[in-house]
Amino acid sequence: MEREPLINLLLIEDDLRLAQLTREYLERNGVVVTLEADGERGLQQALRHRFDAVLLDLMLPGRDGISVCQRLREHSDVPVLMITARDEEADRVLGLEIGADDYLPKPFSPRELLARIRAAVRRARGQAGPRSALVRIGDLALDPGSLTATLNGAALDLTSYEFALLQALAERAGQVLSRERLMELARGNAEEAFDRSIDVHISRLRHKLGDDPRNPQRIRTVRGAGYQYLAGGRE
Repeated sequence: MEREPLINLLLIEDDLRLAQLTREYLERNGVVVTLEADGERGLQQALRHRFDAVLLDLMLPGRDGISVCQRLREHSDVPVLMITARDEEADRVLGLEIGADDYLPKPFSPRELLARIRAAVRRARGQAGPRSALVRIGDLALDPGSLTATLNGAALDLTSYEFALLQALAERAGQVLSRERLMELARGNAEEAFDRSIDVHISRLRHKLGDDPRNPQRIRTVRGAGYQYLAGGRE
Protein backbone atom coordinates (compact mmCIF):
# COMPACT_ATOMS: atom_id res chain seq x y z
CA MET A 1 0.00 0.00 0.00
CA GLU A 2 1.41 3.39 -1.02
CA ARG A 3 2.37 5.60 1.90
CA GLU A 4 0.65 8.95 2.30
CA PRO A 5 3.05 11.89 1.72
CA LEU A 6 3.99 13.96 4.75
CA ILE A 7 1.56 16.72 5.66
CA ASN A 8 2.64 19.99 7.28
CA LEU A 9 -0.24 21.09 9.53
CA LEU A 10 -0.81 24.18 11.67
CA LEU A 11 -2.98 23.39 14.71
CA ILE A 12 -4.47 26.44 16.46
CA GLU A 13 -6.04 25.18 19.69
CA ASP A 14 -5.99 26.61 23.23
CA ASP A 15 -7.01 23.37 24.98
CA LEU A 16 -3.42 22.22 25.50
CA ARG A 17 -4.28 18.71 26.66
CA LEU A 18 -6.43 18.09 23.58
CA ALA A 19 -3.83 19.77 21.38
CA GLN A 20 -1.03 17.55 22.66
CA LEU A 21 -3.07 14.37 22.28
CA THR A 22 -4.11 15.40 18.78
CA ARG A 23 -0.54 16.26 17.82
CA GLU A 24 0.79 12.95 19.14
CA TYR A 25 -1.76 10.96 17.15
CA LEU A 26 -1.26 12.93 13.95
CA GLU A 27 2.53 12.82 14.14
CA ARG A 28 2.41 9.02 14.51
CA ASN A 29 0.57 9.03 11.18
CA GLY A 30 2.73 11.20 8.96
CA VAL A 31 1.57 14.70 9.91
CA VAL A 32 4.10 17.31 11.05
CA VAL A 33 2.23 19.55 13.51
CA THR A 34 3.03 23.15 14.46
CA LEU A 35 0.98 24.15 17.51
CA GLU A 36 -0.24 27.61 18.48
CA ALA A 37 -2.63 28.29 21.39
CA ASP A 38 -3.52 31.89 20.54
CA GLY A 39 -5.57 33.07 17.57
CA GLU A 40 -3.40 36.07 16.69
CA ARG A 41 -0.13 34.11 16.88
CA GLY A 42 -1.71 31.29 14.89
CA LEU A 43 -2.77 33.71 12.17
CA GLN A 44 0.73 35.16 11.94
CA GLN A 45 2.20 31.66 11.67
CA ALA A 46 -0.25 30.80 8.89
CA LEU A 47 0.62 33.96 6.96
CA ARG A 48 4.40 33.66 7.40
CA HIS A 49 4.85 29.96 6.61
CA ARG A 50 3.48 27.54 4.05
CA PHE A 51 1.27 24.81 5.52
CA ASP A 52 -0.65 22.03 3.77
CA ALA A 53 -3.66 22.59 6.04
CA VAL A 54 -4.81 24.53 9.10
CA LEU A 55 -6.80 22.90 11.92
CA LEU A 56 -8.52 25.78 13.67
CA ASP A 57 -10.52 25.91 16.91
CA LEU A 58 -13.49 28.28 16.92
CA MET A 59 -13.07 29.62 20.48
CA LEU A 60 -9.58 31.07 20.93
CA PRO A 61 -7.89 33.78 23.02
CA GLY A 62 -6.43 36.78 21.21
CA ARG A 63 -8.51 36.35 18.05
CA ASP A 64 -11.36 33.88 17.58
CA GLY A 65 -11.41 31.22 14.90
CA ILE A 66 -13.95 33.01 12.71
CA SER A 67 -11.75 36.11 12.56
CA VAL A 68 -8.63 34.02 11.90
CA CYS A 69 -10.34 32.20 9.04
CA GLN A 70 -11.63 35.45 7.52
CA ARG A 71 -8.19 37.06 7.57
CA LEU A 72 -6.54 33.91 6.28
CA ARG A 73 -8.95 33.68 3.36
CA GLU A 74 -7.96 37.21 2.31
CA HIS A 75 -4.40 36.00 1.70
CA SER A 76 -4.38 32.21 1.28
CA ASP A 77 -6.35 29.27 -0.12
CA VAL A 78 -4.82 26.78 2.34
CA PRO A 79 -7.40 24.16 3.41
CA VAL A 80 -8.98 25.15 6.74
CA LEU A 81 -10.73 22.63 8.99
CA MET A 82 -12.62 24.15 11.92
CA ILE A 83 -13.24 22.39 15.25
CA THR A 84 -15.38 23.48 18.18
CA ALA A 85 -17.17 22.23 21.26
CA ARG A 86 -20.20 24.35 20.33
CA ASP A 87 -22.61 22.10 18.46
CA GLU A 88 -24.83 24.82 17.01
CA GLU A 89 -25.64 24.70 13.32
CA ALA A 90 -25.31 28.48 13.07
CA ASP A 91 -21.63 28.23 14.06
CA ARG A 92 -20.99 25.51 11.51
CA VAL A 93 -22.74 27.43 8.75
CA LEU A 94 -20.87 30.63 9.61
CA GLY A 95 -17.54 28.81 9.52
CA LEU A 96 -18.26 27.45 6.06
CA GLU A 97 -19.64 30.76 4.82
CA ILE A 98 -16.45 32.61 5.64
CA GLY A 99 -14.32 30.03 3.82
CA ALA A 100 -13.61 26.96 5.96
CA ASP A 101 -13.35 23.76 3.94
CA ASP A 102 -14.63 21.39 6.60
CA TYR A 103 -15.99 21.34 10.15
CA LEU A 104 -15.70 18.85 13.02
CA PRO A 105 -17.54 19.11 16.36
CA LYS A 106 -15.78 18.06 19.56
CA PRO A 107 -15.32 15.38 20.67
CA PHE A 108 -14.08 13.97 17.36
CA SER A 109 -12.54 10.67 16.37
CA PRO A 110 -8.78 11.01 15.74
CA ARG A 111 -9.08 8.57 12.83
CA GLU A 112 -11.84 10.63 11.24
CA LEU A 113 -9.86 13.82 11.80
CA LEU A 114 -6.82 12.30 10.09
CA ALA A 115 -8.97 11.10 7.18
CA ARG A 116 -10.50 14.55 6.71
CA ILE A 117 -7.11 16.27 6.86
CA ARG A 118 -5.72 13.88 4.25
CA ALA A 119 -8.77 14.34 2.02
CA ALA A 120 -8.50 18.14 2.21
CA VAL A 121 -4.79 18.05 1.41
CA ARG A 122 -5.28 15.64 -1.50
CA ARG A 123 -7.90 17.97 -2.96
CA ALA A 124 -5.58 20.96 -2.58
CA ARG A 125 -2.71 19.05 -4.20
CA GLY A 126 -4.92 17.90 -7.06
CA GLN A 127 -4.47 14.26 -6.00
CA ALA A 128 -8.03 13.43 -4.99
CA GLY A 129 -8.57 11.10 -7.92
CA PRO A 130 -7.53 10.36 -11.50
CA ARG A 131 -6.42 13.53 -13.25
CA SER A 132 -9.17 14.76 -15.54
CA ALA A 133 -8.91 16.67 -18.77
CA LEU A 134 -9.80 20.34 -19.01
CA VAL A 135 -13.53 20.82 -18.44
CA ARG A 136 -15.34 23.46 -20.51
CA ILE A 137 -19.02 24.31 -20.12
CA GLY A 138 -19.89 27.47 -22.03
CA ASP A 139 -17.78 30.30 -20.63
CA LEU A 140 -16.62 28.21 -17.64
CA ALA A 141 -13.26 26.39 -17.84
CA LEU A 142 -11.80 24.11 -15.15
CA ASP A 143 -8.28 22.71 -15.06
CA PRO A 144 -8.20 19.83 -12.53
CA GLY A 145 -4.43 19.53 -12.86
CA SER A 146 -3.77 23.00 -11.48
CA LEU A 147 -7.07 23.40 -9.58
CA THR A 148 -7.76 26.63 -11.49
CA ALA A 149 -11.07 27.86 -12.86
CA THR A 150 -11.92 30.74 -15.16
CA LEU A 151 -15.18 32.39 -16.12
CA ASN A 152 -15.15 34.42 -19.32
CA GLY A 153 -11.36 34.21 -19.08
CA ALA A 154 -11.22 35.73 -15.57
CA ALA A 155 -9.80 33.60 -12.75
CA LEU A 156 -12.20 32.44 -10.04
CA ASP A 157 -10.98 32.53 -6.43
CA LEU A 158 -12.10 29.08 -5.22
CA THR A 159 -11.06 26.95 -2.28
CA SER A 160 -10.02 23.40 -3.14
CA TYR A 161 -13.36 22.08 -1.87
CA GLU A 162 -15.35 24.61 -3.90
CA PHE A 163 -13.33 23.61 -6.96
CA ALA A 164 -14.05 19.92 -6.33
CA LEU A 165 -17.79 20.61 -6.04
CA LEU A 166 -17.86 22.76 -9.17
CA GLN A 167 -15.90 20.13 -11.08
CA ALA A 168 -18.33 17.39 -9.98
CA LEU A 169 -21.28 19.49 -11.16
CA ALA A 170 -19.72 20.71 -14.41
CA GLU A 171 -18.51 17.26 -15.48
CA ARG A 172 -22.11 16.04 -15.08
CA ALA A 173 -23.84 19.11 -16.48
CA GLY A 174 -27.55 18.48 -16.89
CA GLN A 175 -27.60 15.72 -14.26
CA VAL A 176 -29.24 16.22 -10.87
CA LEU A 177 -26.80 15.27 -8.10
CA SER A 178 -27.97 14.62 -4.55
CA ARG A 179 -26.16 16.24 -1.65
CA GLU A 180 -24.76 12.86 -0.63
CA ARG A 181 -23.48 12.15 -4.15
CA LEU A 182 -21.89 15.59 -4.36
CA MET A 183 -20.08 15.05 -1.07
CA GLU A 184 -18.79 11.69 -2.29
CA LEU A 185 -17.62 13.14 -5.61
CA ALA A 186 -15.87 16.02 -3.86
CA ARG A 187 -14.09 13.49 -1.61
CA GLY A 188 -15.97 14.56 1.47
CA ASN A 189 -17.74 12.29 3.93
CA ALA A 190 -21.40 11.97 3.01
CA GLU A 191 -22.30 10.15 6.22
CA GLU A 192 -20.68 12.58 8.64
CA ALA A 193 -21.29 15.95 6.95
CA PHE A 194 -24.27 17.87 8.27
CA ASP A 195 -27.14 18.64 5.91
CA ARG A 196 -26.44 22.31 5.29
CA SER A 197 -22.72 22.03 4.54
CA ILE A 198 -23.25 21.50 0.80
CA ASP A 199 -25.90 24.23 0.72
CA VAL A 200 -23.42 26.73 2.16
CA HIS A 201 -20.68 25.77 -0.29
CA ILE A 202 -23.14 25.98 -3.20
CA SER A 203 -24.22 29.41 -2.01
CA ARG A 204 -20.57 30.55 -2.03
CA LEU A 205 -20.06 29.05 -5.48
CA ARG A 206 -23.10 30.87 -6.85
CA HIS A 207 -21.83 34.15 -5.45
CA LYS A 208 -18.42 33.66 -7.06
CA LEU A 209 -20.03 32.64 -10.37
CA GLY A 210 -22.31 35.69 -10.29
CA ASP A 211 -25.36 33.41 -10.32
CA ASP A 212 -28.68 34.64 -8.93
CA PRO A 213 -30.17 31.88 -6.71
CA ARG A 214 -33.68 33.23 -7.43
CA ASN A 215 -33.12 32.88 -11.18
CA PRO A 216 -30.15 30.53 -11.54
CA GLN A 217 -28.54 30.15 -14.93
CA ARG A 218 -25.66 27.96 -13.76
CA ILE A 219 -26.44 25.95 -10.61
CA ARG A 220 -30.08 25.03 -10.13
CA THR A 221 -31.62 23.68 -6.92
CA VAL A 222 -33.95 20.74 -7.56
CA ARG A 223 -36.18 20.67 -4.50
CA GLY A 224 -35.94 17.38 -2.65
CA ALA A 225 -33.36 16.00 -5.07
CA GLY A 226 -30.16 18.07 -5.09
CA TYR A 227 -28.31 20.35 -7.50
CA GLN A 228 -27.81 20.55 -11.25
CA TYR A 229 -25.31 22.49 -13.35
CA LEU A 230 -27.26 23.80 -16.33
CA ALA A 231 -25.63 22.43 -19.46
CA GLY A 232 -26.28 25.58 -21.48
CA GLY A 233 -24.78 27.90 -18.87
CA ARG A 234 -25.49 31.60 -19.21
CA GLU A 235 -26.93 32.54 -22.56
